[in-house]
Amino acid sequence: MQTFHRVHQHLPRRPLWLCRVCSAAWPCPTARMLLRVEYEGNAVALSVYLAGQLFDATADLIKLNPSPAPSPADLFDRFLAWAAQRPT
Repeated sequence: MQTFHRVHQHLPRRPLWLCRVCSAAWPCPTARMLLRVEYEGNAVALSVYLAGQLFDATADLIKLNPSPAPSPADLFDRFLAWAAQRPT
């Protein structure tokens, strides 16, 4: 149970939007897997959740680094596009 709890700590460290555990760009591969499991059967709810995270991340990341600002396409791919793809 302890290991399971540690795995669930793959949450974003704001305002950097890096994973608290592995320091990868959030959502990291582990966070993506956990989110797929948590929202299994409810792709719409997962997309709504991720859209909210994208909104917050955009504001944080632009504040941190306004020039050059993060690419909207890159942020879309990072936060939303992966959720529409089937896991491999």
